[in-house]
Amino acid sequence: MTALWAVGAALLVGAAVVAVLWRTSRTRNDFLTEAQRITFETLHTAWSAAPPLRAGLVPEAAKKSARHLRTLLGTPALALIDETEVVAWEGGGEHHAAQAVQLAGEVFATGRTRAFDISCAEPDCPVHTAVLAPLTVEGRVVGVLAAYSREPSAGLVRATNEVARWASGQLELAELDRSRTRLVEAEVRALRAQISPHFIYNSLSAIASYVRTNPERARTLLLDFADFTRYSFRRAGDFTTLSEELKSIDQYLALERARFGERLQVTLQIAPEVLPVTVPFLCLQPLVENAVRHGMEGKVGPGHIAIHAADAGDEAHITIEDDGIGMDPEALRRTLAGQVGETAGIGLGNIDERLRRCYGDDYGLVVETAQGLGTKISVRVPKYQPGIHAS
Repeated sequence: MTALWAVGAALLVGAAVVAVLWRTSRTRNDFLTEAQRITFETLHTAWSAAPPLRAGLVPEAAKKSARHLRTLLGTPALALIDETEVVAWEGGGEHHAAQAVQLAGEVFATGRTRAFDISCAEPDCPVHTAVLAPLTVEGRVVGVLAAYSREPSAGLVRATNEVARWASGQLELAELDRSRTRLVEAEVRALRAQISPHFIYNSLSAIASYVRTNPERARTLLLDFADFTRYSFRRAGDFTTLSEELKSIDQYLALERARFGERLQVTLQIAPEVLPVTVPFLCLQPLVENAVRHGMEGKVGPGHIAIHAADAGDEAHITIEDDGIGMDPEALRRTLAGQVGETAGIGLGNIDERLRRCYGDDYGLVVETAQGLGTKISVRVPKYQPGIHAS
């Protein structure tokens, strides 16, 4: 993790230097010194190679990054190699690609940079020497960067080593991105797994009770149940619209009202302006389920749940409130801190963490509760956030 922070800091410094030099070049129509020009061109080339590398060693992305890496090293040819093949070759001498895979095997085996003499019968071939450096992620060799030149030199070895280290940092960041994606997917799967078997059983029992007495309502409830489960177990991305999330909540509440009858009272107040707002998938439905559970559990009389979504300028403000038994504040604090299981609230810690990861620490759940006094959960969501779009 320290290495990743170092790579990130280096990239930020590089971006700052590029910006300063670019402003200087625009205001004076030239760089102040030759050193500034070279620094700018080097950083700009490295910055151009970074986004494709963040996609990993896949052919399409590797071809884009190889072009910039070759410019960075100033070599006649450059190759990026995985354990089985050359994923990208840039420059001349591509007929040496098969040999490159064999030479890369030694680098994969030792984890060290190697230099090789390359013999070629073609008089115009620019490939006579090769420096192969490992590309590593968390200490594991995942690929090889091969720089080809006409003549061997210690400078080429050092330069190839440094470029390979920088590229390895980008691949580490790519792995971090993939790990973050897998984590989010695992968290959504965990929320899906928390959909109570008792809810499914009770819903089907309620539907069955209407089959003979009110077949039309039974049909409507069955369709609500099908749509609710289809939405909850869909595989189409990490984000949805507030409109879609509220539609799923309405179907959930229809099933619960069939079970509780007039005991479950629901008030909805939704501003139309916030319906298109993008929200994390399943960030509200578990909160409503939590409200139903705590609003009805242990109560003899009716339970009331209020759902409000208001337009607040650049944000949508959403509240879910019940007048039920409430939660123990200390148990709730431990739940949100990830110190205990979800007995204090269905998915609360999961949702709080996802909101903070998407929008920043200012956008976590705000929970007001006390035992016997009900619970109010508030969610703030920016209307627009770069990189976040509904699937």
